[in-house]
Amino acid sequence: MGRIDRNPRLKYPPQQVRPKTKESVCRYGWVNVAELSAARRCHRNPSFVPAPSWRYTLLVLSRIHSFILNGIDALLCEVEVDVSQRGLEKTTIVGLAQTAVKESIERVRRAIINGRYPFPKHALLVNLAPADVKKEAPALDLPIAIGVLRASGSIVGDRHREFLIAGELALDGRVRKIKGALSLALLAKEKKFRGVILPEDNGREAAVVEGIEVYPVATLAQAVAFLNEQLPLEPFELDGEVYRASAVAPSLDFGEVRGQEAVKRAITIACAGSHNILMVGPPGTGKTMLAARIPGILPPLSRTESLETTRIYSAMGLLPDGIALMDERPVRTPHHSATAQALVGGGTIPRPGEVSLAHHGILFLDELPEFSRHVLETLRQPIEAGEVTVARVHGSVKFPAKFMLVAAMNPTHSGYAAEGNTRGRDKYLAKLSGPLLDRIDIHVEVPAVPYRELTGRHAGTTSSAMAEHVQRARAAQNKRFNGQSSNGRMDSRQLRAFCDLSDSCLLMMKQAMDEMGLSARAYDKVRRVARTIADIEGAETIGENHLAEAVQYRLLDRKF
Repeated sequence: MGRIDRNPRLKYPPQQVRPKTKESVCRYGWVNVAELSAARRCHRNPSFVPAPSWRYTLLVLSRIHSFILNGIDALLCEVEVDVSQRGLEKTTIVGLAQTAVKESIERVRRAIINGRYPFPKHALLVNLAPADVKKEAPALDLPIAIGVLRASGSIVGDRHREFLIAGELALDGRVRKIKGALSLALLAKEKKFRGVILPEDNGREAAVVEGIEVYPVATLAQAVAFLNEQLPLEPFELDGEVYRASAVAPSLDFGEVRGQEAVKRAITIACAGSHNILMVGPPGTGKTMLAARIPGILPPLSRTESLETTRIYSAMGLLPDGIALMDERPVRTPHHSATAQALVGGGTIPRPGEVSLAHHGILFLDELPEFSRHVLETLRQPIEAGEVTVARVHGSVKFPAKFMLVAAMNPTHSGYAAEGNTRGRDKYLAKLSGPLLDRIDIHVEVPAVPYRELTGRHAGTTSSAMAEHVQRARAAQNKRFNGQSSNGRMDSRQLRAFCDLSDSCLLMMKQAMDEMGLSARAYDKVRRVARTIADIEGAETIGENHLAEAVQYRLLDRKF
């Protein structure tokens, strides 16, 4: 073995690139002397073909595994870095990279140089595969830097092949927080990687996933030393304690709301069966106060539901600092000026909207008729299917959207329902389509609170009492559906199995449909609500009293 000496008079063929200085020799390593002889013979005799063992064997190409987000789903991304000098006029990033990714090469360059590592003086080529998927996040900074250092010899060995690597680089080499760390960890587990290397601020979030090793790093130098086995790091552990969102979220109590006992009963039923509910009443009757206290009586998220919800917030970068897992059901309250894309998701690069951020939680729409009718109509599919499909030319993305819709509205545009003003009421309600109202299980009137109840000392029904009813009904549903569904999401097969009506109930249902003009969908909604009422009371079958109460919650069909 020998080192190539600088010889400016010798011009090697393009395919035989050789280091010319001491610095580049240290960067590219050592080369067999036989290769030099073969190169010289190629130069003197173009017809000479060197033997395979004489071909150029120096490492000029590295492959690093990382990830990209497609909606909220993580896709495996292979970062290839070519540091050879053949045919490159300028440093280029290919693979459908967006502006943030194209600019990353300058951040990578300064981070490497400021970290006292050698950076190739010639042009580089970075390829991001798969090439037909857009890459927009700066999370590819760290894998690109690792690829450059591996190809140029600053990182030795192939330890990086065992990990998924992601992180945004600062100019001084610090590794900044990224979006989608939980999705990254889930992808690593799915693809059988040993673990992940990611920013220090994302360590707690990724450590929620069991079965993989999580190595948070604060700087590029720390990552390089770890891959070179010069710095022993221990996998991040949660020490048995998962930092949950409920630890920092205060709860409100229904006992603070004066009166409205009938409305509290309707809310209890809605929460017990995950039913959509619409509250109709004049201003100042407590509709918003009641809606704000609904999360306090809902059961906590299960482990599976928590991972699904946290993954959405992680992909959007909305997970609060220090929170590893969301255990409370999310509550989203978009303003009535929200666009369809903001509500259901969309954009050039599809992103989840408010309905997906309310996954396994509550979507509260105050002043429902003030929303654009076009925007409200986009809710019909996610309410029914529990997911949103955003279609684009290059493909479609599905976002989960299993939420409980809580809406509030005034009876007229002025806010008050004047006697005999049916024309103004009908004109205001015309902003809501029949198919949308059909998809709301419970319509309840919220009247003005009488003075005696408003000034009385009796607190009324509290959140703890309402939560007890909700837990009893949820326990029955978990046993019935093995924890996979709820009464509000029963399909037609489950309705036939668990919502069978007696002859007297069928007769009552026929009278209600004839008098109120209920649709087939509303008929199924009534049966679902009746099943939840029976679960709250611990009844095995649906009785006439359960069905009668469920029918009276079709307020807009009955009164308006």
